[in-house]
Order: sequence, then C-alpha cells, then structure tokens
Amino acid sequence: IICMAKLLESRINKLNSFKELLPCVIYVGMPTLLVFNQPDLGTSLVYMAIFIGMTFVAGIRMRLVQIVAGAAVLLAPLGWFVLKEYQKQRILVFLNPDIDPFGSGYHIIQSKIAIGSGMILGKGLFGGTQSQLNFLPENHTDFIFSVIGEELGFIGCVIVLLLLFMLIYRSIRVAYSCNDTFGMLLATGIGSMLTFEVLVNVGMTTGIMPVTGIPLPFISYGVSALTTNMLSIGLLLNIAMQRKKYMF
Repeated sequence: IICMAKLLESRINKLNSFKELLPCVIYVGMPTLLVFNQPDLGTSLVYMAIFIGMTFVAGIRMRLVQIVAGAAVLLAPLGWFVLKEYQKQRILVFLNPDIDPFGSGYHIIQSKIAIGSGMILGKGLFGGTQSQLNFLPENHTDFIFSVIGEELGFIGCVIVLLLLFMLIYRSIRVAYSCNDTFGMLLATGIGSMLTFEVLVNVGMTTGIMPVTGIPLPFISYGVSALTTNMLSIGLLLNIAMQRKKYMF
C-alpha cells in the first residue's frame, strides 16, 4: 500500500491511458500472480481490491475502467482453467452446497446452521453447539463470524459490523480530509483493504460469496493478519495526526 501510494502520487488525475496505468498494473500484478500461484486466492483478491480503490481515488479515467472491466468479463471464462481443482470445487459448492455436504460444502452448511441457530440474542457466550462441539471447522479463524452469530445472535453480529464499519468510515474521513496526496492514497488503500476483508469474510460465512479464506479484521485468530491490521491502524493514526498538525 505504501509503495503503491508513492507510485500513484505522481500520477494523480493523470491515469488517462494504458501507458500511465501500465506501471501500476505491473507493480501490483507481479506479487498478485506470485501469491495466487502459491495458491492463495484470498490474499491476491485483497491486493486487487486495494489497487482498484487506490486507482479510483487517484482519478482513473472512467473510459479506461469500462474497457478493463469489459475485457475482464470477456476473459473471465478462461479463468476457470487457471483455477486449482479445489478452487473450482469451492465455486461449485457456493452455487449448490448440497452437491458435497460432507466434503467441500461442509464448511458453509455448518456455518449457515450456526448463524441461523443463534437467532436474535444467540445461545450465550461459549454456549454454541456448532462451534463448541467442533461441528464448525476453522471456527477461530476464517469462520469466527459464524461463532459470533451463533453465540451472540443477530444483535451481536450487528454490533461487531457497526464497530468494523465505523473504523472503515473513519479511514475514509481521514483520506477525505488529508492535506497531502500521499496520505490520502495511503488512507484509501487501508480503507479498501479493511472494507474488502469485512465484506468477503461476512459474505463467505453467510453463503453469499465463495469460501476464499480471508480473515475478519481484528477478530480472526492469526498473528500475520493481526499484525498487518495493527500496522495499518498505526499508519492511519499517523496520517490523522499530521493532518491536525497542518491544520493548526
């Protein structure tokens, strides 16, 4: 995000042609392809979300966006042949989890049961059956939102989402009121990352998106994800402090 912000700083409102956009695409595309080849589809999608958010704020020409989006739609069917077998299975299971209820579809079926059984107020902290009896796999990492839904119910889910979206809103406010282009792009990249991770994780656990293995920021277990998120918040706070320093 930091390097991308520096790269786009000199191209603000100048992304009118493929010539200007190409260095940014190469810069983001190389690590994205390497991560995708691991294979780690979730992280590579996060890179793409950050790139889209930052280039949009940098003033990319809408005509260019339409051309790229059209090409992506036309080439999307070819992407099926690039995916690993388990990634294809995840997409098929997303369309119909019942085709493999004890295999690839097991995660999402148990996740839906957990969230649905929590109803309004939940079963109480540590009182969930799907999570505490280990019917729900990865309930401390990627599917932590399902545990929240089961044990704290709809109210708990709403509170958690409100807190996360409040954080995202603050990152947008910091970017909007920033006095320098670099800080604005940096805050935008962080906000794009957090937004994408929240939407995809919640969508994945509720069954409206395919399973991609993206953690829920600040809640899912994992040192690397938590460290990245904490560093991001530290950068946001620094940008906000610099903004106030310039104002007064």
